[in-house]
Amino acid sequence: MDIVKKFGRILLPMITPFNEDFSVNYEIARKVASYLVEKNYCDTLIVAGTTGEFHSISFEERVKLFEEIKDEVGDKVPLIAGTGAVTTKETIELTKEAEKLGYDAAMIVVPYYCHPTQEGIYQHFKEIAKKTSLPLIIYNIPLFVNMSIAPETVGRLSEIDNIVAVKDEAGLNPLQTSEFIKKSKGRLSVYSGDDVMVLQVLSQGGVGVVSGGAHVVGDIIRDMIDSFLTGKTERSIKLFQLLYDVFKSFFGISDTRVNPTPGVKMALEIESGLPVSRTRLPLLTYSEEDRNFIKEILEKARKAYSELE
Repeated sequence: MDIVKKFGRILLPMITPFNEDFSVNYEIARKVASYLVEKNYCDTLIVAGTTGEFHSISFEERVKLFEEIKDEVGDKVPLIAGTGAVTTKETIELTKEAEKLGYDAAMIVVPYYCHPTQEGIYQHFKEIAKKTSLPLIIYNIPLFVNMSIAPETVGRLSEIDNIVAVKDEAGLNPLQTSEFIKKSKGRLSVYSGDDVMVLQVLSQGGVGVVSGGAHVVGDIIRDMIDSFLTGKTERSIKLFQLLYDVFKSFFGISDTRVNPTPGVKMALEIESGLPVSRTRLPLLTYSEEDRNFIKEILEKARKAYSELE
């Protein structure tokens, strides 16, 4: 499979909006999906990823979200379902639901909380791959899972036909892209799972980014990637420096390395006008002070981008 041809360079893990009673707001979710597609902020949408707060929504809510977004978007862009769960059984069940709905792939996080061995991780993905014909993307995020899939394990998994790519949160191990590519003998494509690491991942042979920040600056991210890949290195660096402050603003005024989803949701609400900033506990919706901070950073970035030669 030509991954870039199929899914593109920018995969966007869409936020999940909530009502005042914290139930999923499917109507607004549909509007968010259409907004992002119309803006051309991404090549592919990921539904119920980390930025979609999959960890706080039920099995039934996830499947309903898959249904609603597929119905809204149709075939306008490829759709990837976030189907990772603590157990292999539940992951398989979610992946089967996504396959029935016509999703183009599933993204599956390395099993969390249970802290398996590398052999356990291998068997987990192997078993899922046996039960679906969907292309599978391994999602490695040691910052949240507290363990990393080893390059040797990735190499073994790359021999399974429908495991096609890795999303790697590269900030904790910036050279791991090279290890993944070497151990998989180039069979797997690598996407940066960290907005601030996209150029570093591309320079090692990665193909793109799974970007929460693309909700609001997907056009600038696209320009940065295209500039890098066409040899306009100086421009790509300038764009990265411009984007860096935006990405950092998602942590709020405290600038603490926590889950940036509340910041992404706040930024999207500012830019789109859609009521999407509410999060489910234990994530906290950002304050008005944080909102003003993010808005100021976004305005500065847009101004700087418009003035960039």
